[in-house]
Amino acid sequence: MPGFEIVTHVMAPPERVFDISLDVDVHSASMAGSSEEAVAGVTAGGLRLGDTVTWRARHFGIRWRMTSTISAYERPGYFVDEQVSGPFRRWYHAHRFRRDDHGGTVMSDIVEFAAPLGPLGRVAETLALRHYMPRLIRIRNRYIKQVAETAVAGG
Repeated sequence: MPGFEIVTHVMAPPERVFDISLDVDVHSASMAGSSEEAVAGVTAGGLRLGDTVTWRARHFGIRWRMTSTISAYERPGYFVDEQVSGPFRRWYHAHRFRRDDHGGTVMSDIVEFAAPLGPLGRVAETLALRHYMPRLIRIRNRYIKQVAETAVAGG
């Protein structure tokens, strides 16, 4: 099963980065390029343990829907979102936050995923998803970093 880890340094406290990372509106704004929006479940504001959200987005020119749940949550250290229904055979995304020695946060995203359709899905993983998925997380994290650091600078 493919997986990857993205580490992002944010000059804001873990509590702020954690809360921003769970904000549906921030997520939607970070994924504007794929027209990602929450259409069911929690559709605005912060997510908590047990919450679900259904996302609608366009990737590879195809309209997708994915419902995920917050399956683990310990503020401000970590949370996990997992697909309940959607395009993947499996989607698991652990978000970890730890204070660094400079007043900021080390944010780690650990993602495991599997495409559906057996051998055809494994081809899609190799040819497209192994590159596409980390790129999406990096885009999202750049936006979270900007929001968190602007909020710190602004007050």
